Amino acid sequence: ASFETLTTPYAEVACDGDGGPLGHPRVYLHIGSETGYVVCPYCSRTYVYKPEGAAARMDNTLSAVDYVII
Repeated sequence: ASFETLTTPYAEVACDGDGGPLGHPRVYLHIGSETGYVVCPYCSRTYVYKPEGAAARMDNTLSAVDYVII
């Protein structure tokens, strides 16, 4: 199976599986400096920390659900 990978300039992210009926409970995840990424335990979406900027998806759009500053 192929899982989505997103880059983010934030070390803290929130994931809800894109919400709606196919989503999951919102979880707040911390990207550890030792790995540089974190995987959502519900949907297996991977968030990769890129401090220089973020390209969220192939079309470079950002979603308020994908990125939350804590």
